[in-house]
Amino acid sequence: MGKSLTLVILAALVFVVFSTAEAATIKQTMEGGMDVTITYPDSVIAGRDFAVSFLVKNNGWEDKQDIYLVITTQDDSIATKNGTLSVTRLSKEGSYGGNIDFTSSAGAQPGTYYLNALYSQVLLSNNETPMPPTQKNIAIPVELKGQPEIQLNTVTPTAIFPNAEFAFDVEIISKDIDLKDVSVELVAPSDITFRGQSMHTFSSLQKNTPLLIHSQIVTESADIPSEHKLPFEVIVKYTDDTGEEKTTSKTVSLILRPRTFMEITPDGGIWVGSVFLAPYVSIGTIVGIPAGALFSILIHRLVKKKDTKKKKAK
Repeated sequence: MGKSLTLVILAALVFVVFSTAEAATIKQTMEGGMDVTITYPDSVIAGRDFAVSFLVKNNGWEDKQDIYLVITTQDDSIATKNGTLSVTRLSKEGSYGGNIDFTSSAGAQPGTYYLNALYSQVLLSNNETPMPPTQKNIAIPVELKGQPEIQLNTVTPTAIFPNAEFAFDVEIISKDIDLKDVSVELVAPSDITFRGQSMHTFSSLQKNTPLLIHSQIVTESADIPSEHKLPFEVIVKYTDDTGEEKTTSKTVSLILRPRTFMEITPDGGIWVGSVFLAPYVSIGTIVGIPAGALFSILIHRLVKKKDTKKKKAK
């Protein structure tokens, strides 16, 4: 494997390690068929290191020499460790690549910052005579972002009532970084219980990959005199990309109200007074049933229960 190819592979590997966001690319074609590619993260979390990747390929038939790329910063929020890449000579079909490393200040204000890149080369006419240097100024925009964004979305009913079961869904999205050792705890008020687990653990969560948790909450059968709000808390603990343990949470308030004479449950069942009618048909079908039909069903259920009791008494 040639030295130039090795440098290109190393540049790509280092960029993957340091980049904290999706990459953007600037491509320029210089005199003599020189293709210049600069790859950089379009956004960086403040306080993180990152790298700008540089690759140049000689697609012309003449050699080039004194090739270099110098990147400087305009603001103390971003500092460079090795601001120059250079190669003495590049022959036909030859290539050269490398990285320039940067660090961003943890206290930097979010916003777009510009890196100043100066590219320069000397074309060798007939591979012998140096021509005047050709230079190009390139502006590289980098967006500095604040703390990594962790979204907690919940899907819940607007109101609940006693002696019933309701869905409680949670969606977690890490917008900027991968997470490790993720735990999700669902905390309900004292008079509400979660069916099944209320604590969920995951080894990792990839960036921009939704994590979905479906749960059911069960209310007690005791009657309540009036409606009131109940707070549910979602607590997420995780380890971020720097190895630091962090916690984020969200509180969701649901209205607990007395059950009316007739209630349609989320699964399609119907409460008529204290009698529950199982969901034999879909919710859309139930809504279309006339009230008289519903009472007929109720009476049929009650009569059937009385007949059953009489048979047992005999």
